[in-house]
Amino acid sequence: MEQKIHQGRNVKRFREMLGIKQEALAFDLGEEWNQKKISILEQKDVIEDDLLKAISNALKIPVEAFQNFDEQQAINIISNTVNNNDNANGNSLFSYYPTVNPIEKLVALHEEKIALYERMLKEKDEMMDRLEKLINK
Repeated sequence: MEQKIHQGRNVKRFREMLGIKQEALAFDLGEEWNQKKISILEQKDVIEDDLLKAISNALKIPVEAFQNFDEQQAINIISNTVNNNDNANGNSLFSYYPTVNPIEKLVALHEEKIALYERMLKEKDEMMDRLEKLINK
């Protein structure tokens, strides 16, 4: 049995992952939107293309993410591709030798952390601008 993708639920998932409240998304979509309309929208199986594009612009997420993301499929892919080195090949755990230089890995993780902080600061500034616009409205 083929499972359909629930676009409204995907909008809710991505909105929550970004830490955006329904009220903020409603503000970004325009004056005719409010929190209750966003709640109803997130319950819809299929969302009109023009509205999905507006949501995509507001959340800065590609339209295809809302149209194609299937949580169960993602879980299946992850569970089938993750290798946790749990002695599945019959060798003892002591025969596993990492091939990654730990110092290089630490430097890479540190650079990722800095990039994440910079993105978070940028998103905070954008959110502050949105809030200022909302307050001054």
